[in-house]
Amino acid sequence: MTQNHYNVIVVGGGVSGAALFYELGRYTDIKNICLLEKYGSLASLNSNGSANSQTIHCGDIETNYTLEKAAKVKRTAKMVEKYCLQYGYENKVIFSHQKMALGVGYEEVDYIKNRYKEFKSLYPYLEFYTKEQLAEIEPAVIFDKDGKERPEDIVGMGAKGEYTTVDFKALSDTFIDNTLKIKDKVTDIFFNNEVKHIQKIGSTYHIQTTMSQFTADFVVVDAGAHSLYLAHRMGHGLDFGCLPMAGSFYMGNRKILNGKVYMVQNPKLPFAALHGDPDILVNGFTRFGPTALMLPKLERFKPGTYIDFFKTLRLDYNVIKIFYDLLKDSDIRNYVLKNFMFEVPFINKKLFLQDARKIVPSLSEEDISYAKGFGGVRPQILDKKNQKLMLGEASINTGEGIIFNMTPSPGATSCLGNAVRDVEAICEYLGFKFDEQLFNDELVEEQTIQGDEI
Repeated sequence: MTQNHYNVIVVGGGVSGAALFYELGRYTDIKNICLLEKYGSLASLNSNGSANSQTIHCGDIETNYTLEKAAKVKRTAKMVEKYCLQYGYENKVIFSHQKMALGVGYEEVDYIKNRYKEFKSLYPYLEFYTKEQLAEIEPAVIFDKDGKERPEDIVGMGAKGEYTTVDFKALSDTFIDNTLKIKDKVTDIFFNNEVKHIQKIGSTYHIQTTMSQFTADFVVVDAGAHSLYLAHRMGHGLDFGCLPMAGSFYMGNRKILNGKVYMVQNPKLPFAALHGDPDILVNGFTRFGPTALMLPKLERFKPGTYIDFFKTLRLDYNVIKIFYDLLKDSDIRNYVLKNFMFEVPFINKKLFLQDARKIVPSLSEEDISYAKGFGGVRPQILDKKNQKLMLGEASINTGEGIIFNMTPSPGATSCLGNAVRDVEAICEYLGFKFDEQLFNDELVEEQTIQGDEI
């Protein structure tokens, strides 16, 4: 064995890798674990606060979730909340704002009314807001620049007093800090170690980085879009391709909204609807977005990774068929074109305002500016076998001691839930014990669905 040998090596120091590192340290009897991070600090890409909406997606106002999916997401979202409350991270890592989903116009109003009735059973705290109530609690969504009420019918469903917002970089830091405090275990972290090659020799994985060599009995790759890139290099996941979707934002020059305001998702579009959020890293100013733009690279605001993209896309007939099926729909075609125009200087702000005014009718060009350096890349997975775009997290468990995770939204919200899935697989494969009782006591909230009566 080499000097740098570990029971488990986690590749990637974003919030997903950090959560797994924490759970391996706290809830298993595994004696030595290691985390390898490409850059010089944790969460420098998609888990950084400027690269995401800082939102706990628990399913109550995300209108693209079915009730079944919402229940699953709620369970993992509550793990993040319970973890933060356990360590006293309120107003440091996790924050409370009011939040709502808006329905504008007859069809959306009817949709929100029905959705509220259905989802109230899973989220007893949900409230329904009439136009008059919205004028009181979130006046910017009602009044135009002249102070007149918008003419459209409008309602909302949402909540006050719930934990809604997380600094996922700070959360990542706490996972590592709390793991390093654990005694009688080896918990090593190596920064500036980009993984270049992984090879299995016998039952041991050999990892070559830019700085050193490591070996492990089990490897989990939590490296965002590069997870699939590394999987392909080892011959795994060849039926998948990666479509990197970049999101950009516009920053308000003040606190325009009192909380988080989401719009109804277009069911044809596999990407998030525009929303407004208080940015906890910029004095609570309102940030609008995200846009959705396909970028031919795996990392935003970092040099290179263009070649990595083409290798991970693995362009073939199946990929072309997926693109064709998506773009033959006029709604999707127009959406793709419009989001491309959102990135073009001089006209981008005017076009973006047309959408953003559905949330804030009084919004003007002077109120917002393109948020330079904000946004990230989410690895949307192309399922070549079934010729479709996959939504949500994707994971490749080879059954051979290595797992590759690709975690688009709500990957950060689900970090602790995804991690425990991997912890159980690791312990079963290596013969270690997982303290399920302690995990449930500390992180799992019992869920009860109330009756349908509202």
